[in-house]
Amino acid sequence: MATACIIVAAGMGVRMGSRLPKALMPVAGRPMVAWSVESAVASGVVDEVVIVAPPGRLRDVEAVLGAAGDGLRVVGGGDTRAHSVANGLAAISFEAEVVLVHDAARPLASPELFRAVYEAITTGVDGAIAAVPLADTLKREGDDRTVAETVDRAGLWLAQTPQGFHVSSLRDAYERLGDDEIAKSTDCASILERAGGSVALVASGSSNLKVTLPSDVALAEYLLQAAGRA
Repeated sequence: MATACIIVAAGMGVRMGSRLPKALMPVAGRPMVAWSVESAVASGVVDEVVIVAPPGRLRDVEAVLGAAGDGLRVVGGGDTRAHSVANGLAAISFEAEVVLVHDAARPLASPELFRAVYEAITTGVDGAIAAVPLADTLKREGDDRTVAETVDRAGLWLAQTPQGFHVSSLRDAYERLGDDEIAKSTDCASILERAGGSVALVASGSSNLKVTLPSDVALAEYLLQAAGRA
């Protein structure tokens, strides 16, 4: 099946305290987004890559990736993550039957993880996501920052990316839901779920770190070096 990959890199990374958009920040000597692009291509299942960049920074992203020469495409992001993914969906080729969506803020996703998510989509589901079972005890907050209850963690997973979908299923979900529902969605899988789609879980690992704070950069660099990628 022809497969596209959308790398969501439109966030400004306010919590990082950097003047650069988060995807352009250096991690182990390379812009953060470059690690995700490399893994997607190395997975062997991706035919095209579309990077969704911060509006006004498209040329910056193209420059660091050499996008024009490598056949990668860069498009502008939207007001929310969900709208940025919609812009990416509009940019993929007509031939694409499967789309993988990945956050540039997860530079440690391996080629094998991209491939595992892709393969899970062939099992008769509408989508599949990388995820990890919840390991910590989960508390629900009550009044005055006190514990209202302890939530049973059995069967609970933390959603990650990459996430993969049949293009027709994801587009249909976007068309069926109202803009308010789409804007509130924090990942693509929740959009598909609200539209009645089925989503498989693909066990990932704790090393699929999401870089959010400055301290995460050093950890990401250590893990990339430990994996022999940097």
